[in-house]
Amino acid sequence: MKNYILLLLAASTAFFNCSSQAGKDKTSGAQPKLDSLIAQFQEEKFKLFPLEATSAGDNRYNELMPNTLSSAYRKEVTNFYTKYRNALLSQDRSKLSENDQMNYDVLKWECDIALEGDKFKVYLMPLNQFWSLNLTIGQMASGSYTQPFKTVKDYDNWLSRLTRYTVWCDSAIANMKEGIKTSYVLPKSLTSKVIPQFESLAHGPIQEHLFYAPIKNIPAEFPAEEKNRLTIAYKNMIEKKIIPAHKRVQDFLIKEYLPASRTTSGISAVPMGKEFYDYMIKLSTTTTKSADEIFKIGEAEVARLSNEMLKVKEQVGFKGDLKSFFDYIRNKKELMPFTKPEQVVDNFNAIHERMKPNLAKLFDKTPKTPFEVRRTESFREASASAEYMQGSQDGTRPGIFYVPVPDASKYNMFSDEDLFLHEAIPGHHYQISLQQENTSLATFRRLLTYSAFAEGWALYCESMGKELGLYKDPYQYFGMLSAEMHRAIRLVVDVGIHTKGWTREQAIQYSKDHEAESEASIVSEIERYMAIPGQALSYKIGQLKILELRAKAEKALGSKFKIAEFHNQVLDSGSIPLKVLEDKIDRWIIKSINQ
Repeated sequence: MKNYILLLLAASTAFFNCSSQAGKDKTSGAQPKLDSLIAQFQEEKFKLFPLEATSAGDNRYNELMPNTLSSAYRKEVTNFYTKYRNALLSQDRSKLSENDQMNYDVLKWECDIALEGDKFKVYLMPLNQFWSLNLTIGQMASGSYTQPFKTVKDYDNWLSRLTRYTVWCDSAIANMKEGIKTSYVLPKSLTSKVIPQFESLAHGPIQEHLFYAPIKNIPAEFPAEEKNRLTIAYKNMIEKKIIPAHKRVQDFLIKEYLPASRTTSGISAVPMGKEFYDYMIKLSTTTTKSADEIFKIGEAEVARLSNEMLKVKEQVGFKGDLKSFFDYIRNKKELMPFTKPEQVVDNFNAIHERMKPNLAKLFDKTPKTPFEVRRTESFREASASAEYMQGSQDGTRPGIFYVPVPDASKYNMFSDEDLFLHEAIPGHHYQISLQQENTSLATFRRLLTYSAFAEGWALYCESMGKELGLYKDPYQYFGMLSAEMHRAIRLVVDVGIHTKGWTREQAIQYSKDHEAESEASIVSEIERYMAIPGQALSYKIGQLKILELRAKAEKALGSKFKIAEFHNQVLDSGSIPLKVLEDKIDRWIIKSINQ
């Protein structure tokens, strides 16, 4: 999913010449060695995608953010990937080391999948309620995300970015107008969720505006004249550019876009929608599985997990059917013990403490990057899911597990142990931090994220709860089953929505029939799948592959199998396509047998 998101969010202009000679060694005229080519790739990519650079802690381009919706920028991105694909194909893969062959394969995948997506007009739908640039900019503006606000230059960099962001907002309107003409529009239910996100930032008072937060937290050591200058500049930026830009988008969405939004739920309703969904399956799962194949896998997993859930229902002595048990859990007061958001955060920290003694049994490598649990920011809390935000490469910004708590009294904790394993430790925090900290990997490999690998790993981690001393409470174990069921349901409803004509309401009902999530949560999830076709497939497909590889290794190695070493093998190459991972594990098994 990352490439798709970066295409929508990235910024700036190309760092290197995109001529036919690009990628050549200027001193000899010969093709550069692979490590040199890869270094050039990442260097150019950082300037072409400066938000990615900022996220990685590289602050050289913190003032840049081009108009990613423009045809000029899209052409620049295409030239970038074409140039490096051509340069890569000039290499003789058979003569490379095993590590360089993996570098070759990963870089080729990056270029191929990016170029394959060129023909789809995603830029005509630049907004959604879950994952689009306005939300990222809002997080940055809060001062608690990736954009640094430590120096005067940091503050000036952000002003520069905001000026560019307002240009993006106007381009979003222009592109959506073109989308209306070509029937390339959002479903009405999603447009309705986007409107409040812009409305909340389309008015004053200035001092209470989200984008004023950096001034409220301006460092005390700044000279008085700089504090005064920046305060005036930020007030002017918010009053004269940010508020008007958000108001223009809000007005357009209400007056023109909402009436033109479609009543259908699936992406197949837009031009080339079926082909786009096939592409998104490939992008999200890194496999060649078909929509029908994934749908059948989902149905089988839903049936298996339903049987496991029945066992827990019987264990706790509930007499009704499984659907009634879902309602019972949704409303069980003992599972909603909190009165303050801080108590929810404290509970996650307590889970971490309980599992610490067992982590060393399963992992002999742990991240150096600090870790924190935080409540999700209020401006996006109502529509956000729990999520992990990676730390910076230099460790100065911690990895953060964000949990939304709109109403603590209604927060149900029955799946908190499972959620922590997935989003935090050993899920996303271990996988991403170890990857970023692994200096033996080429820089571009330390920064890549494949949803099938990262989310597959995180879902795999949920299955290790008992090995980590958790899931002793049957309701927490049911929480794990429910979370896995949630990902299995995704295989059914995502494909159903986007290829089988399922309505939003049909998908919501299927979810309600098979899981214990609240209706509000289910609605939010279904609308997420509508907004980002195919991404939700990556979790279960990735998990099933890692479980398959673990079972294969355990059977082949017998007493030689060491779980910590298996986890090292999965994680120490960073995030990679599933076929590349499978080939690596197969080589490790053969090598281990022969030792």
